Amino acid sequence: MTTFLAAIATEALAGESIFAIPPMESPLFGIFWAMMGLFVGSFLNVCIHRFPEDDLSVFSPARSHCPKCERQLTWSENIPVLSWAFQRAKCRGCKAPIHWRYPLVELLGCAVFYASWRMTTPGAYGVLIVSSVVLAGLIVATFVDFDRYEIPDQVSIGGMWAAPVASWLVPALHASGPVALAMSAGKPVDSVAALVECLAGMALGGGFLYAVGWIGSKIYSVDAMGFGDVKLMAAGGGFIGVKGVAAALIIAVVVASIFGILNMVRFYHVVRTRQRARKMPHRGVMDAIRTARIFGRYLPFGPYLALGIGIVLLDWKDVLTLLPFGL
Repeated sequence: MTTFLAAIATEALAGESIFAIPPMESPLFGIFWAMMGLFVGSFLNVCIHRFPEDDLSVFSPARSHCPKCERQLTWSENIPVLSWAFQRAKCRGCKAPIHWRYPLVELLGCAVFYASWRMTTPGAYGVLIVSSVVLAGLIVATFVDFDRYEIPDQVSIGGMWAAPVASWLVPALHASGPVALAMSAGKPVDSVAALVECLAGMALGGGFLYAVGWIGSKIYSVDAMGFGDVKLMAAGGGFIGVKGVAAALIIAVVVASIFGILNMVRFYHVVRTRQRARKMPHRGVMDAIRTARIFGRYLPFGPYLALGIGIVLLDWKDVLTLLPFGL
């Protein structure tokens, strides 16, 4: 941190204008990009609220408003994090509570933009923009899935369209992809090789989850995998490539399993507490375990897929060295 602040002070003393965008390797650019993420996070809150609603879009209504009293918000009520804090988490008009999710999403936007800058090679502006936008979309998918048990098509299908375009325009996204490297034969990865890597990642990511869901539905006679998860993984695979898909899926499954177990433990505790409060001696530990297994296993998988895709997108090479099975 001391080195970081010293670098900022050096640039300021050198006379660099605070109104000019500094070079990408500069700490000042990192601050600028993090602040961009903070304001993008404010827009992500709009997407999280409006995407699941059929009668709303991010463009209509044009101005943000309180969902309770429908009052349009002023500019001073739209300052990321600060407005929420100064208003004590309440609407200035009707005093309805403002959910803590709003400042959290804004801070997450700031954090992922800063992380993208730290993990991107200096000068690779295209990679920085693409990774930041993808991470922003993953935040939207995560919160909508937690809230509605669905992943908005604007993120999943939109990502499936955007991935090939981004790969063509920014081939550096797949500079280390095995398919792209094989096609390049020792030369720098070009747009065609990056596009093929993208399509292979989409096919592997979406195809694998689709196959898992199909097999699970045949075995258990119920839907074992939401199609929104399939589309999200297909979109993510287009940005992280073939190897990235394998790493992202392992991360998602491991983290989801941990939280699934914790969720079942939570339901077991709830059931046992209610049994004792209602003095129901005929219902014991095994009944609580069965109930916890039924209700505790229902968790949205999209947020964990988003976590895996996001981690791999930031720096999949280092992630792969931490995974088991020689990946």
